[in-house]
Amino acid sequence: MLAYLEHFADRFDLLKDIRFETWVTDARYDEAMQRWTIETHTNETASSQFLICAVGALFVANKPDYPGIDDFAGECYHTGRWPHEKVSFAGKRVGVIGTGSSGIQAIPEIAKGAEHVTVFQRTPQYSLPARNRPLTKEELSRYRNDWDDLRTSMCKRGGWPFKTNRRRASDYTPKQRQAVYEDLWEQGGIHLSINSFVGVLADKELNEEVGEFVRGKIREIVKDPAAADKLMPDYYFGTKRLILDNGYFETYNRDNVSLVDLREDPIEEFTPSSVRTKRGEHPIDMLVLATGYDAVSGSMLNLNPKGRAGVSLEQKWQSRFDNYLGSTIAGFPNLFMIHGPGAPGVFFTMPLGGERTTAWIADCIRHVREKGLGAVEATEDAEEKWDREINEIADRTLYPLTNSWYMGANIPGKPRQFLGHLRGSQYFDRLIEVAEGGYEGFVFEPVREEGAST
Repeated sequence: MLAYLEHFADRFDLLKDIRFETWVTDARYDEAMQRWTIETHTNETASSQFLICAVGALFVANKPDYPGIDDFAGECYHTGRWPHEKVSFAGKRVGVIGTGSSGIQAIPEIAKGAEHVTVFQRTPQYSLPARNRPLTKEELSRYRNDWDDLRTSMCKRGGWPFKTNRRRASDYTPKQRQAVYEDLWEQGGIHLSINSFVGVLADKELNEEVGEFVRGKIREIVKDPAAADKLMPDYYFGTKRLILDNGYFETYNRDNVSLVDLREDPIEEFTPSSVRTKRGEHPIDMLVLATGYDAVSGSMLNLNPKGRAGVSLEQKWQSRFDNYLGSTIAGFPNLFMIHGPGAPGVFFTMPLGGERTTAWIADCIRHVREKGLGAVEATEDAEEKWDREINEIADRTLYPLTNSWYMGANIPGKPRQFLGHLRGSQYFDRLIEVAEGGYEGFVFEPVREEGAST
């Protein structure tokens, strides 16, 4: 991915417009000038009519606040801040906290080189085999030839370039449904969730059947029954971020890997060279924190722009992440977000979603300038309606019934709120509908004499 991004930046000569290693320390809106002023840690100041916040939905790393964790004297890495330099695990006792996406992807690789890996599991997970493989020349040629059709398909669906089955579970016998699950497990990827039967993420009985199928696979793979029991997820299948792995459950068959279930044996403290749990002490030389992020809202709050009357986003979002279309915020004129709360974000193919959102933002900015206007701003009424729309979609599913970072449950004190739009193609249709309807839900200001539309 990094190689592709570097290629893209070189091809379109983008580096001249990018400031690396530069952190924004302040962003505030001047109502009289109708402009945003940005300050950086290098004492640079920039002024612009519009502020587009492409700050990332998964960026602000979450470091758990265990007693003594800062006293640990060994190597310590967060998977979301992994160094560019190679990290050696050879001959080391490695402790890994967290078994979400990054933990499940990292643990098998770490185990290949470490003397011993102790996995401190906070929540057991549903994980499906990725079945990654190189694409053949024939496949690449076909995808390139069919690119326009594939892109149209992705836009019309959930961001994936293939049709999904609309099978109904009631039309199949239990034995036939198990055969479908087996076939999709062998295919790999997220097919078991999106391509098995209609309603997997809404029908409790069907969801339990799929969940039990995955638990059965874990029991088959993990040879130690005690370890397998610890790995059994007990929430609705697919309602936490569905994970794809390359040999994760097989890793627990290795002699150099042990599993600590923190729900039964919680961490009590860290020492300079170990992790002490309720039942024992685990010496480690390296600590890997696969503990996730303050997702979706965290990056915007980290930026913490100040809008009308100097009101900060922290103040605005103290109890709820109110916004409109997942892209704009009442009280913050001329500010746009990409992958903000209420946008599809991780429920859609994120690069494509970001591209389509950016195109809508560009059209809105073009509208403001062509009309000779000074500012565009969402209304609070539009925010309230949007909030209801998001919740009505989510409440038809099982997602809100699970404590996940989709609900903000991984961050102590974070407001409980579903953070995504579950119908990506419908969301982008709504963006188009709002624009073609004269930007319903927005108010526009004429250019003030003090300001300038540049």
